[in-house]
Amino acid sequence: MTPNDSGSAVTVLPVRTRKERRIFLTFPWRIFKGDPLWVPPLLPDLAERIDPARGVFFQRGTADFFIAWQGGRPVGTICAAEDREANAACGTREALFGFFHFIESYPVMEALLAQARAWARARGLVTMSGPFNLDYEDSYGILVAGRGRPPALLCGHTPPYYYDFAERYGFRPARGDNLAFALDLTAPNPALDDLARMAERVRARGRFIVRSADLAHWEDELERILVLMNASLAHLPDFRPWRREVVFHSLAPFRKIVDPSLILFAEDTHRQGPERCVGWLPGIPNLNEAFLHANGLRRPWDYIRLWLHMRRQPECLAVKSVLVPPEYWGSGAAILLFDEMVRRARARGYRWLDASLTSADNPRTPQLAARFGAKEYKRYRVYRIDV
Repeated sequence: MTPNDSGSAVTVLPVRTRKERRIFLTFPWRIFKGDPLWVPPLLPDLAERIDPARGVFFQRGTADFFIAWQGGRPVGTICAAEDREANAACGTREALFGFFHFIESYPVMEALLAQARAWARARGLVTMSGPFNLDYEDSYGILVAGRGRPPALLCGHTPPYYYDFAERYGFRPARGDNLAFALDLTAPNPALDDLARMAERVRARGRFIVRSADLAHWEDELERILVLMNASLAHLPDFRPWRREVVFHSLAPFRKIVDPSLILFAEDTHRQGPERCVGWLPGIPNLNEAFLHANGLRRPWDYIRLWLHMRRQPECLAVKSVLVPPEYWGSGAAILLFDEMVRRARARGYRWLDASLTSADNPRTPQLAARFGAKEYKRYRVYRIDV
């Protein structure tokens, strides 16, 4: 889109009709046309996410969707939402904003945010954070740095002016920036050689073992992940407890596409029962390499294009989380998990690992990534403002 800081008035109206929902969902194609780094989201997934009858967010919250109009054409979109259960659990009164897209016009962005803040005030909320597209883990935040390659799975992309306008508007960071690291698996890397030697010492002690995921007992594995998520992340300043239904719904799509040998669990052989599981490190094929060519599945033939690209071996394995409870930091469990992941990824032909997203508020993960030779390649920021 061309810059447009003048012209006719901007009007922000709620999405009411099926046609308006289509405009709302497809508006990003207007913004990112010709941008080779943008990975179009899958429209069927987005349509489900914003549908109160199907979207998992609506089991715990409420949301409304708006389009900014100028001169009879759409120029921006925003969603205003409240996660009631999270507010109740944390004792907060916070709104969320997301699906936040606009042409390169500061007045358009102002109008969108004014609408979202008015929505929040009308419901007695006092702060607003985002952008979150009704999902705390998918494509959140505004890109601060890193335009050398397309984003990996579950990471987003925004034009440079989004960041400039957000800073100008007076937003403050809601938390530490979220970081993505890249680790080359093809080049000589003394740090990975050191990792392998450390891992051998951990193995020799016999306390920890690493096992693959058992997809035949999927729900049992999800229960273990849920426990680890809440135990491993509770120290973060912006932590909100993960709910069972959210974790189960978020991970359900991956059951059909993951290689169970790349979904790793660390177990403490000195323990029995549920407490035996003390670490989780999932590696997922970077589906964005295929989604980049699928046009969001807007047209029937896009499904064929997606199928053709899904048959190719991805270059990147996306490592989306490392979960080790604080009492096991420094125990060697994380070293064992990382070394095993590198070994298995190389054996399956992956050329690099994406480690994303990790918070700068959680220094151990960035430190581990740097220690093993990974380089930060993207940085995202989530914002907060009083309403």
